[in-house]
Amino acid sequence: MSQLLSCEISYTLVGDYYVPNIALPEENRPIGRRGRMHRDYLEQHHPIRFNDLVLSGQLWTYLADLNEQTQERLPLIVEQVKASEGVTEKLKAADQMAWIGAMNSIRNRAEEIILRETIFEEDAI
Repeated sequence: MSQLLSCEISYTLVGDYYVPNIALPEENRPIGRRGRMHRDYLEQHHPIRFNDLVLSGQLWTYLADLNEQTQERLPLIVEQVKASEGVTEKLKAADQMAWIGAMNSIRNRAEEIILRETIFEEDAI
């Protein structure tokens, strides 16, 4: 025996048309710069996936989750690269300008890794 799904949708009369009362889920988390970059990437390169997320009301949540993941991952990558390259507090005390240059380089590379892997969904380098 098959069961019918009961979907109670209310409608509002607007002019001559009935429009369904649809509400998007509440999401207050920011999507940030990386979330906006990924949204633009999806819209240009994966329009079907983008439309699916928009129509299901999950786009903002998806982008907010991605933004949080990248914010958590960036310091981890920076610390790993610092350890592998031997950039320590000793170097900072001995030669501040060399330490600043090394840290800027490390941060830029970590940001590039985040962009390639997460935002633009490319394979790891």
